[in-house]
Amino acid sequence: MPDSTPIKPRERDVIVQALRAGVVPKRGLQHIQVGRAPEVEELIKDIGRIADGGAGIRFVIGDYGAGKTFFMNLIRLVALERKVVVMSADLAPSRRLHATDGQARSLFNELTRNLSTRTRPDGGALASIVERFVGDALQDAKKNNVKVEDEIQKRLAPLQDLVSGFDFATVVQHYCRAYDEGSEEGKTAALRWLRAEYGTRTEAKAALGVREIIDDARFYDYLKLYAAFMRLAGYGGLLVVLDEMVNLYKLTNSASRSANYEQILRILNDVLQGGAAGIGFLMGGTPEFLMDPRRGLYSYSALQSRLAENRFAQNGLVDLSGPVLRLQNLTQEDLFVLLRNIRNVFAAGDASRYLVPDAALTAFMSHCSKKIGDAYFRTPRNTVTAFVNLLSVLEQNPGAKWQELVDAANISTAVPEDGEPLVTPMAAPGAEVKANGDQLTAFKL
Repeated sequence: MPDSTPIKPRERDVIVQALRAGVVPKRGLQHIQVGRAPEVEELIKDIGRIADGGAGIRFVIGDYGAGKTFFMNLIRLVALERKVVVMSADLAPSRRLHATDGQARSLFNELTRNLSTRTRPDGGALASIVERFVGDALQDAKKNNVKVEDEIQKRLAPLQDLVSGFDFATVVQHYCRAYDEGSEEGKTAALRWLRAEYGTRTEAKAALGVREIIDDARFYDYLKLYAAFMRLAGYGGLLVVLDEMVNLYKLTNSASRSANYEQILRILNDVLQGGAAGIGFLMGGTPEFLMDPRRGLYSYSALQSRLAENRFAQNGLVDLSGPVLRLQNLTQEDLFVLLRNIRNVFAAGDASRYLVPDAALTAFMSHCSKKIGDAYFRTPRNTVTAFVNLLSVLEQNPGAKWQELVDAANISTAVPEDGEPLVTPMAAPGAEVKANGDQLTAFKL
């Protein structure tokens, strides 16, 4: 991207504030994206496969601060541009793929609240999607001189072949009637059901006349229903983005952990065997979440065999076609371009307003290298945050000299957001692992 590209003030502020807090901005990612072109290209193919009625699943693996969330948000924006609807949520102790106390229903509720389309990229798109479906049905019913109910029932017929499809179709029909009658109460009741907000079947039956609700046991079945409905509503399909999968790794109860891994295995098998259509999954986690033989996905033998890396992809050779996508390290050139892009964002795309010259970028990178070694480009989150803080001080103190600020900068390695120490990576067989106090790990083979 040329440095002269103007950046809107609102977009500029969103990017700066997010980067300074160490989180990923939801807008303007194209202004700071660098590197990882092969990975992006491979995921674009997946999105095309979803839009063509296929399915896909990817595990985006990288260390804390390596850019997993940034990468997945970038793919999310690409999917929206391709008319694929996106659901996104972070896993947490109260949000899991499988549970018996409402945690899976809570995750489904969060996913539906963050439902996004190209015209509603910030979430909350469920009502507009249902109304688009209803509007198209009303228009066709009028054009073909048929009853609206008959047209809607005809359009929803494919859903009834899926698990729980009858109840899903009944709720959508209820919304259609409420839409036609102008009943806000009826529309709200239908949306509550679609967002998994009903806790009991009795309450749902009284409001909508259905016997089932979206609960823990039917988490994946209803995601497939959503994917089918999105295609009926005129969209390309559904992409489900799940970040912070490491929360499953942190579950202390082995039975709960295994149950969640079984759910992942079910999704993986269904996608790879062609049992799912128009749906894709993007799951972000750390290497420990994937490879730990005691608590990670590799502790479940069926998952380990399916997620094993291609043994021929060695000595610089890569294979990006498998379910596991390991984020490659940024090169020093990539990081230099990233810092240039951040400097450009600070100046709102105006080169005459740059706060520091190129020499400051190389000096800052050299300082980071001396402080934390190669971690400054392997896990660039803290490096980026420190650079944004540097530019903020220079912006608010015109008389300050960047040379003095760079020399005084205190850069640390990335740590998990909950403050827990980083889990020591697994060494190769026969390796001796030594960890020092600043959480850097040295391997001696």
